[in-house]
Amino acid sequence: MANKVLEIIRANADELHGEGAKAEKLGKLTDRTVEIMQEAQTMRMFQPAEYGGLESRPREFAEAVMELAALDPAAGWVMGVVGVHPWQLAYNDPRVREEVWGEDSSIWMASPYMPGGLAVPVEGGYQFSGKWSFSSGTDHCKWVFLGGFLANADGTMAMPPKMVHVIIPRSEYEIIEDSWDVVGLRGTGSKDLVIKDTFIPEYRLMTWDDVVEGVGQERSGRTETLYKMPWSNMFPLGITAATIGICEGLLKLANDYQAERIDATGPAPRDDPYTMYEIGEAAADLRAARAELLANSDYFWDLTERGEKADFEQRAQGRATQVRAAWRAVRAANEIYARCGGGALRMDKPMQRYWRDAQAGLHHAIHAPGTVYHASALSTLGADPKGPLRMMI
Repeated sequence: MANKVLEIIRANADELHGEGAKAEKLGKLTDRTVEIMQEAQTMRMFQPAEYGGLESRPREFAEAVMELAALDPAAGWVMGVVGVHPWQLAYNDPRVREEVWGEDSSIWMASPYMPGGLAVPVEGGYQFSGKWSFSSGTDHCKWVFLGGFLANADGTMAMPPKMVHVIIPRSEYEIIEDSWDVVGLRGTGSKDLVIKDTFIPEYRLMTWDDVVEGVGQERSGRTETLYKMPWSNMFPLGITAATIGICEGLLKLANDYQAERIDATGPAPRDDPYTMYEIGEAAADLRAARAELLANSDYFWDLTERGEKADFEQRAQGRATQVRAAWRAVRAANEIYARCGGGALRMDKPMQRYWRDAQAGLHHAIHAPGTVYHASALSTLGADPKGPLRMMI
């Protein structure tokens, strides 16, 4: 199935690349890009078959995201983020699945998961309010996953803090139109959202343990390997794949540019052994970043398919590998771009946009290396990391 997704992306390569420049100016994906992505079924790769989904392997999803991001960084990023949400919805309460997909299984769901709201318990559910940033692709989505904390009945924070994810339809939240003015990934339209005193039925709320510890997966009774995969491998996958794909797109643009470039101060780049050495080394690092991300995904797929549940140490090592792949790719892209001369800085050349988008990709919280590397190292020594060291692992 994933090959079909790739085929349609590749068949529309030139148009997707051109639409990327338009998205940069619009501050969101173009309607034509969304049409192509819908045709390719990019957001159905993790959707259950009973709702028209492809139930693709994570590797296939990552490969499609990288392909799209190399052509249009913003589109690849939105696919990497929004494309994971059907995976989480698949093991949510069946009433929510029917609400979201029952009438239109082609709809997209936005996020973010940052705990920007408070869920106050009321009869039958919760009263929810808050504000969130970085809702990628939100203009094209009809539902959203939002993070928050549970509150007491008087509206104060419940202690100890307990994170939750809630699911809300587009009619019940506001998109702040002028809130996405940034230096990179401008075309993703990752705008702010606001909610004021919205009622959330109890069945549309999941706790953090439901998600990160797999409690919701077990409760759902789903038997497919895909829906038993650990969150800490699935959620970061699309974001890192998009970042690597952007860097691969930059390499292609740089190679096309360098092949014809003439340097007035010295030999043409193709005749300069120093430039060729540096680009060759960086390109090898970029290939290695792709390979380690895909191998990491395959490792957790094989583990899960054998009926084994990844423990914290395995999840921490997987996250460390994923984070390293992103940083390795962007550092390689920086080396490549730095050797393209002053002409590569011109705004009429797309390399500068890819370079800016690659830097922006590293700013996502899922790519923060500190606690991930720390937790991974500690766990290999037999320690049990606590508190913040367990976040997003």
